[in-house]
Amino acid sequence: MPAVVLVTGGTGLVGKAIDYIIESEPEGSRFGKKPGEKWIFASSRDADLRDPQQTLQLFEKHQPTHVIHLAALVGGLFANRERKVCSDDLRVHIFSLTLFSPQMTFLRDNMLINDNVLHTARIKKTQKVISCLSTCVFPDKVEYPLTEEKVHLGPPHDSNYGYAYAKRMVDVQNRAYKEEFGCNFTSAIPTNVFGPHDNFDLKYAHVIPLSSTNVISRKNGTPFKVMGDGSPLRQFIYSRDLAKLFIWQLREYESVEPVIFSVDEKDEISIRQVANSIADALKYPGEAVFENEPKDNGQDRKPASNEKLMKLIGPDFKFTPFDVALKETVEWFLANLSNART
Repeated sequence: MPAVVLVTGGTGLVGKAIDYIIESEPEGSRFGKKPGEKWIFASSRDADLRDPQQTLQLFEKHQPTHVIHLAALVGGLFANRERKVCSDDLRVHIFSLTLFSPQMTFLRDNMLINDNVLHTARIKKTQKVISCLSTCVFPDKVEYPLTEEKVHLGPPHDSNYGYAYAKRMVDVQNRAYKEEFGCNFTSAIPTNVFGPHDNFDLKYAHVIPLSSTNVISRKNGTPFKVMGDGSPLRQFIYSRDLAKLFIWQLREYESVEPVIFSVDEKDEISIRQVANSIADALKYPGEAVFENEPKDNGQDRKPASNEKLMKLIGPDFKFTPFDVALKETVEWFLANLSNART
């Protein structure tokens, strides 16, 4: 069992979920803390991972035997579309810290972060690193469903190619480190993640937290407007389910090949359904108003197969139903309006 697990981006959406699962699972659980384990949830306050020296100092301070690498410069469709390379005046966060900086870039900053973490893990002889990718790494033009071997079969969608290429390179690096140095580096590819501790910023959040903030700000009677026409379909994964999958991968998966972390294809949900479900959960007096601009939709759908995951983790693993997970997320948001990331 791992002795010291360092979670980068550890105070963001997924890091908080891992912390919650590790501490709340009952004794003997497949996903709970094991005897002798030490978990460190690092934020950008602990180290700027774009800086190789600060990254090295973080590793030297904690001497991790294992790393779950979540830290990234992230944002929703409109942040990615507007700021593919230069993020001048873009308000963004590296999972755990919201910053204003003209130097931030989706492409360059993520490449720096990932390269520093993997390089430092190699020179410090870290036993295992799991990096978090995204389904946006997949080609725009590809036969569905998405499967792990299709990552590099063509260019990603032009709405987020900066972030997508930076994340795609992690898979390339993992394979190179494995081939040349024997490093046990691998990656996970989650679908759309949501849950407590998400980024609820009104402009640059992803669709579920964005819609939640939107509804709260419009309870004075102004329309709850949603960009696009509501038709795109997505697979949403609850952050606390995703946390369990990362813990499973840390302990039980030993291949360099990435694994898609997703609910089943049949559980795709339209953006229209998501927005109206949020309006209902937050008791908004009416339905969402869609602005019907197809250019704001992003990809129509990008169904991902979880067949490999389910064969590996086994049939006993169950995902939280979307309506239950959404209810828990909204309840957390309402209870934490004063300190949620908005």
